[in-house]
This record gives sequence, C-alpha cells and structure tokens, in this order.
Amino acid sequence: MIARQGGIKLNPELFKQLPINHVSNYRAVGGGDINEAYELDDQDGARYFLLIQPNHSKDFFQHEVTGLQLISQTVLTPKVLDWGTFGSDAYLLLNYINHQPAGDQYEMGKQLATLHKRRSPNKQYGFNEDFTMGTYTANNSWRPDWESFFVDQRLEDLKRLIRDRGLWTPEMEVLYARAIKVFKRLMNAYHPIPSLLHGDLWSGNFMFNPDGHPVFIDPAVFYGDREFDLGITHVFGGFNADFYKGYNDEYPLEKGSDNRIPFYQLYYLMFHLSQFGAGYQGSVLQMLTLCAEK
Repeated sequence: MIARQGGIKLNPELFKQLPINHVSNYRAVGGGDINEAYELDDQDGARYFLLIQPNHSKDFFQHEVTGLQLISQTVLTPKVLDWGTFGSDAYLLLNYINHQPAGDQYEMGKQLATLHKRRSPNKQYGFNEDFTMGTYTANNSWRPDWESFFVDQRLEDLKRLIRDRGLWTPEMEVLYARAIKVFKRLMNAYHPIPSLLHGDLWSGNFMFNPDGHPVFIDPAVFYGDREFDLGITHVFGGFNADFYKGYNDEYPLEKGSDNRIPFYQLYYLMFHLSQFGAGYQGSVLQMLTLCAEK
C-alpha cells in the first residue's frame, strides 16, 4: 500500500523503475516553474526528491544532471540518483535535502568564489551542451572572447524572443544600442577568465542543510565571466552582506565590477520578460537606462 497526499497520483509502475527500496509514501512539493515535483519516502525512512517533466525525453534533464555532477566536485549539491524516461515523461531522482530557511551566507559566498576558480578546459567561453529554460535555449557554442559570447549568445537571443512576443519597444531598442556600446567599451579594459558558473543563481536555487551549510541546486552551468553569477544574485535579493564579504575574501572582484554587473542583471531581467511577459517591461527598461548611462 502506497500512501499519497494532496490528491496527486503517480503511476506505481514508475516506482518499480527507480533505485528505491519500495516507495511507501509520496507527496507533491514545490519544484520550480516548469517541473512537477514530489517527495518520496521508502520503507526504511529514506527520503527522495523526484522531478517529472511531462511529454519530454530524458534529454530534458541532461544539462541539470551534467551541472550537478560538475559543481558537486566543489560545492554541496543534491546527489543525482537516477534519471530517465517513463512513458512519455522525463524524470530526475535526487536525494532529499533536509533544509532550513537560513544559514551561513559567508560560507556560501566563499564556496561560490571557490567554484569560480575552476577554469574552462579550453580557455574559451561556453560549454559542451546548450540548455533550455522555458522557450529560451542558451547557445553555449565556444567563443574565444566574452564580449561577443555575452552579446550574441545571450542578449541578442533574448531580444529576439522578446520582440517575437511583441514586448520590445522602440525606446528599448534605442537604449539597448547605447548599452551595447557601453558594454563593449567596458570590456576593452576587462578580460575575464572563463570561470565555471552556476548560471542561474537566484535565491530559489540555494538552500541550507540542518547544519547551516549552503547547498546549491538547479544549475545551468557554462564557463563565463564570474560577475555574471553575481549579477543574477542582485536581481531578486536573498543574498546578504555576509555572502558578498565571503566571496570577496576568497576571490576579490576586479576594479570596475560595479559598472559591469548591471549588464548581467539586464540579462536576467530580459530572460524573465521573454518568459513571463509584460510585468517585467518596466524593470528591463529601467536596467537598460542604467546600463546605457554607464
């Protein structure tokens, strides 16, 4: 007998496919914007976290698996236990992390800095895999310079998606053109080392275990400017002064970072505008204005 909560129902045949010693209980939990998520218990009391993406093959989770396995060599992450296809759906099974809302942010900053000390294997920017978030596919084709990678393979692709949704205005275009000129000027004096990035480090993508140690989840890894990750941390908050102190104590930022980081905030706001609609137009316009005036 398998107990379930909240009215949800999973096919018990899936449980037979998982490396779990008899699922005794499961419940729906929060798992982000695009996946179904469940907490599972086995008969021995162990807990697991199961993500399901309807109507996709296992390839849907390829980059998350790659990212978790890669960054777990440096920072704490959930462990990938299994992933595959069941029927028409993709699934990913992780160990369950007992977590709490607060913990050691200073340590989290130091751990992110340590991750950023890992270098690209070919000294270029990009990754061996692309990844998809919603309708946006990040083009990770390798490039030898960061400026062209970030403008052509991040901002330009997002601008096309936003325009296709009818949300890119003439005012945005004028400011965008000015902002790109500023970014290129800033890059003349700054040549970032291609660092291993989490790639999607907002406050929903970390947690703290019962000992208060940070655990990083849902990476979208590639090799790029380490300030990219830090820019994302500034968009929705959740990172306190201890976090940034820990980061700088471990790996101090270079001169001029305050001028460059807003461009990475712009990226993240453009991504949200492309995926979630007009509610982000004002924020994108505001950030475009800030970047254009640097």
